Amino acid sequence: MTKILITGGAGFIGSHIVDALINKDHDVIVVDNLVTGQKENVNSKAKFYEKDITDFTEMERIFLSEKPEVIFHLAAQIDVRKSLEDPLFDANSNIMSSLNLIELSQENNIKKFIFSSTGGAIYGETESRPTKENHPEWPLSPYGVAKLTVDKYLNYYNKVFGFNYTSLRYGNVYGPRQNPHGEAGVVAIFINKMLGGKQPVINGDGLQTRDYVYVKDIVNANMLALENLNKVGVYNIGTGKETSVNDLFTEINNHFDKKFKEKFGPGKEGEQKTSCLDYSKIKTAMNWEPKIDFGDGIKKTFIWFNNKYDRKQ
Repeated sequence: MTKILITGGAGFIGSHIVDALINKDHDVIVVDNLVTGQKENVNSKAKFYEKDITDFTEMERIFLSEKPEVIFHLAAQIDVRKSLEDPLFDANSNIMSSLNLIELSQENNIKKFIFSSTGGAIYGETESRPTKENHPEWPLSPYGVAKLTVDKYLNYYNKVFGFNYTSLRYGNVYGPRQNPHGEAGVVAIFINKMLGGKQPVINGDGLQTRDYVYVKDIVNANMLALENLNKVGVYNIGTGKETSVNDLFTEINNHFDKKFKEKFGPGKEGEQKTSCLDYSKIKTAMNWEPKIDFGDGIKKTFIWFNNKYDRKQ
């Protein structure tokens, strides 16, 4: 049994990781400010702190009292468009708080720091797709800049202090528990709107592509990062396949008896056109590969949202 602290453990991805850790009999402490996370997502066997990771004094207190051995860091400002509107807020949430956690982890001799980074927003527009980890990184949003900055800090702490970390650069993650009310997570947003009989709007021409990866595959990558304590560095977590927003809309639409027509709106300024990740590095290093194909993942996600949907909203 390992004592594990997970930031953002009430959120979409974090709560699934908490469940997996508890299923393996680990001792889990969750820190989440519940701004986007949900208390109901938190496994009852986990110890929960409703705290904000930007409160450095409180985080230090938790480290000293709980003495975790491993950190999973997922807590973040996750809205790319919010980062475009307020880069200073994004930097404070995603860079300074992460650096504080790294410092605390270094001071307290943490065995492993596992960071949820992004592949979708770090590389920017690339002609080489699926994109490998060694591709130059030119993010097109402050959110992507922040994640890249934390990756670079982790590399620095490893090279100078021998700090043990794995950074997982996710594609566009989707699945049960994703928040459908923010700007992030087009799968959840579309499904939720359509279940309510509302017309979803496709931004621009809908030809922009993303690498959609199901949340269970993300969880499996995190478990492998924990099991492979000696594997240090950044690893893409994707499917190697590009899917357009139009194709995504069609796939979701297949689950409705009454079909929705495509409706297009203006494109979002600064939105990345393409993203697709090469996952061969982690396949070689940890034997990870995606198991859930896109159609099956959308079906599982639709069923979950359909069962949970509040018809009164």
